[in-house]
Amino acid sequence: MSISRRDLFICAAAGVALPRAALCFSPREITWDDLIPPGVPYSEIIGEGEMDEANDLWRPVFDSNATKLNPALNGALIKMPGFIIPLETTSDGVTEFILVPYVGACLHTPPPPPNQLVFVKSKTPWPSDDLFGAVWVTGFIQHELQSTDIADIGYALEADKMEVYVW
Repeated sequence: MSISRRDLFICAAAGVALPRAALCFSPREITWDDLIPPGVPYSEIIGEGEMDEANDLWRPVFDSNATKLNPALNGALIKMPGFIIPLETTSDGVTEFILVPYVGACLHTPPPPPNQLVFVKSKTPWPSDDLFGAVWVTGFIQHELQSTDIADIGYALEADKMEVYVW
């Protein structure tokens, strides 16, 4: 059996194209700093703040930089680490949550600025008995400013994959 030049060329072209196609679907690994637009220092996001004496809470005052989002991330396939603040839980686990940069954010401390929070809907519920460890979340991130009872949020992500973050 002999292979024609045409068939050989098609096989070679496919061998070159397939690895490139696979790279198109590899998520970009990002950190929390990547959520802030280039040129906006973190120190310029949080303003003074005020003490809520009745509830014994510090309420930070965010300036306009807190809602500035990184345009390069809108619609991007990303993978990022964080911690879960559950919003929607079923018997199978957590299906909607806020991804936060550190343990206790939004619960025991004032919330981070909106451009440091990600609202996540998970296709596969995350077990609710494993909420204090860090996780990797992979999916397409979008700009979506929204308010919840817990915090104002700048990004939204539909999680295609979640896994335990290993240090």
